[in-house]
Amino acid sequence: MRKFWMVTTSCLMAASFMGSAALAQNAEAEAAAAKAAAAVVAARATGQVSPNDPQEKRCWIGPQSRTVEIQKMEPVKVFDNLYHVGPCFVSAWVLTTPQGAILFDTAQEPFVDMIEANIKKVGINPRDIKYIVLNHGHIDHFGGAKRLQEFTGARVVATPEDWKMIEAFAGKPNNRDGNKPTEAPKRDMEVREGDHLDLGDQHLVIHTSPGHTPGNLFVEGLVLHDGAQTYKGIWGGGGGGAPGLAGAEQGVKNAEKLNAVKGVQVYLQTHAWQDPDGYPGGGIHERAKKLTNRKPGDPHPFVDPATWDARAKAQLETAKKVLAAEQAKGGAAKAP
Repeated sequence: MRKFWMVTTSCLMAASFMGSAALAQNAEAEAAAAKAAAAVVAARATGQVSPNDPQEKRCWIGPQSRTVEIQKMEPVKVFDNLYHVGPCFVSAWVLTTPQGAILFDTAQEPFVDMIEANIKKVGINPRDIKYIVLNHGHIDHFGGAKRLQEFTGARVVATPEDWKMIEAFAGKPNNRDGNKPTEAPKRDMEVREGDHLDLGDQHLVIHTSPGHTPGNLFVEGLVLHDGAQTYKGIWGGGGGGAPGLAGAEQGVKNAEKLNAVKGVQVYLQTHAWQDPDGYPGGGIHERAKKLTNRKPGDPHPFVDPATWDARAKAQLETAKKVLAAEQAKGGAAKAP
């Protein structure tokens, strides 16, 4: 079957109309977002956890979360056509079709050997993976892409803005792998808002949500099979905007775009733990344990539309509050 990659011409043309002032604004926003992200990572690494906390939290927060051992995970068959093959703190999902498979995110070294082994453990031929989709340009999402592309022969997919980030990170130290230089994949396929990725019975729609990174994305339209039942999934949760007024305005746009996706029943998290208190009802590994103990006739623990809808609504409410606060700051600055 022939596969199609559909790119919208309006998005392709938009960059050519950006002036120098807009580019400078974007650079400032990117720098602010990078600084904020670094601060969050530093705080997370020194955070406090309890031995009684969920596994997702213990492998995400605190000094122990930086060790390799706590990140080791066995693969999980979540649906008939979906597998989790990643480490504990950051996910890697494989979606299968009769015409091939799609890998969502690649984690980073030193976890790539585990991902490769897990792909084989669930019986997937690595060469059946046709696409590797990167959520955004942070090393914990793209760091394994070069090796996994060589392992699978797949095309690597990211937004143009985050390809720029990925390229800039090449050779920089990987602080989870003894500060060895990071190997970045060569720029391959670019996607923009509204692009479609069609493979087998999957007809996926790409959405961009700038803020966490300039080209952060999420994907709607995953069709997940559980026996005779099918469910609608989404990968990635949108994300807030960058710091400042422009970032807050973008954050509202991101949340509105997320809420416009209707009928989501399954949320594929990019990280197992969701700050600050975890994903209600359990993260990836908590739900995977419930799945292991599931009896015939029991509901599927990953099928949870009510929690997703509440999360999407809360994201929009939070984004509007952040925007109001930024607008108030601007008004106070202009006051005599």
